[in-house]
Amino acid sequence: MSEFAQDIQKFNGIYRLPVSPVPTTDVGVPAADRLKAFKDILTEEVSEIDEIITAAENGDNPLVVLTMLADLLGDIQVYCASEMAKFGLPLDEILAIIMQSNFSKLDANGNPIYDARGKVLKGPEYWKPEPRIQALLEARSKQA
Repeated sequence: MSEFAQDIQKFNGIYRLPVSPVPTTDVGVPAADRLKAFKDILTEEVSEIDEIITAAENGDNPLVVLTMLADLLGDIQVYCASEMAKFGLPLDEILAIIMQSNFSKLDANGNPIYDARGKVLKGPEYWKPEPRIQALLEARSKQA
């Protein structure tokens, strides 16, 4: 487990937030209610980007803009990782699977493919991460 994942578990413990050692939907409240609350809070966090856009458009000091952006993106990562801990989702292993899937998006010549916005598109060797994530969660669930 990475230091970040350990810190997330410590954070959840300090703030009396659930942490499960195995994948579960039993998080103290109905899972759908927890997910709705997560969505509301995450949406609130993401909307803070409007302040950063305004600062950038106003020509604020680039270091101030970058600091605001770093804080926002870091907060979102911490919030998402904390949610993963609540549901017993193994952060490091899941992110590793997702990154390997992302690496599979290259075209036949090993080059990235982008859309007009700069989003990375899926190449011919792309594989979906969900089956590997599901297999990981099944294996973790059996460890209980």
